[in-house]
Amino acid sequence: MSSFIVPRTIYHGLGCIDNLKSVKGTKAVIVTGAGSMRRLGFIDKTIALLKEAKIESVVFDGVEADPSVDTVIKGVRVFNREKPDLIVGLGGCSAIDAAKAMWVLYEHPESTFEDICKPFSIKPLRKKAHFIAIPSTSGTGTEVTCCSVITDREKGTKYPIVSYEICPDIAIVDGELAVGMPANVTANTGIDALSHDCEAYVATLASVYSDALAKDSVRLIFANLPKAYADGKNVEARQTMHDASCMAGIAFSNAILGIIHSMSHQVGGMFGVPHGRSNAILMPNVIRFNSKSTKKYEQLAEIIGKKTAEDFALAVRDLSQSVGIEKSYKEYGIDAKIWAEKLDTLTQNALNDPCTGTNPRKPTFEEVKRIFQHCYDGTIVDF
Repeated sequence: MSSFIVPRTIYHGLGCIDNLKSVKGTKAVIVTGAGSMRRLGFIDKTIALLKEAKIESVVFDGVEADPSVDTVIKGVRVFNREKPDLIVGLGGCSAIDAAKAMWVLYEHPESTFEDICKPFSIKPLRKKAHFIAIPSTSGTGTEVTCCSVITDREKGTKYPIVSYEICPDIAIVDGELAVGMPANVTANTGIDALSHDCEAYVATLASVYSDALAKDSVRLIFANLPKAYADGKNVEARQTMHDASCMAGIAFSNAILGIIHSMSHQVGGMFGVPHGRSNAILMPNVIRFNSKSTKKYEQLAEIIGKKTAEDFALAVRDLSQSVGIEKSYKEYGIDAKIWAEKLDTLTQNALNDPCTGTNPRKPTFEEVKRIFQHCYDGTIVDF
């Protein structure tokens, strides 16, 4: 039996954050990042809107990029002290992902971090709190997904937490929050959203529902990412990218992903390459690898006026480079000697990643290793 799971409510459009005035609750913990939401006034605005709804707020800030297990544990301590019945993830995907993991451990104090990393193992939530996600970046779509990615700094790897229990109750998709994104973050997050479309569309769990969202999101991203990158104050492009990211999030949350993400999780955890940037480097060669097992890339190519899977791979490469993303991990700056030392570990961890299970073509160790090396060198892989 198939399913299609989304938040109960998605508010979208410029200014839709004002819908916070109508939410229910008594006390909220707002989980946010290192400063941009405060600097741009959105923390104060969120507190004020919740106050109109007669909800008291406490702020847990300082969530870092690629949030760590340690940060999650610190947040849980705040939750246990404050006892919120509403959790608000506000800001970039890191803040929302961290808030999701905090939510699980708050509701289930008997669980360990290792427990909740087992796919679809999380017990029912919402006995203590409900969750609102308000993204400020147009990339992960975490405001509508069943996923959270947390980094174990000691092990140097990223752990995807996957459960439909952590799909937020309310998503607020307001492009005004994205206006302050720097150009490089706009590029990273926009290409991340595209990678979600590309993987969801060919994933083994894809459906007519996820396909429809992924295809239209691809169209919107190719048309609007260059505009948002060139002019961050273009609110129409910002809102469209926010919507496209959300659509991609719904698509992959239901269809799941593939080896772009399996591999990118490892490079990000080991070398600190921003996730969307890493996805951009991997995407063309993974498209080439998967195209031997599916004809669906031709359908994505048609959306942007192209014909073949190779045309689409090249279009993805060109779009990435047009927004300042490097063509290889070598160009990004990863040392060749360290790369060679870590390559087997990267490869094995990628094979063990849950996203590998829904890739349309089952890869071997040597195939993943080969893709990794070509992406390091910036060369085209041929299968």
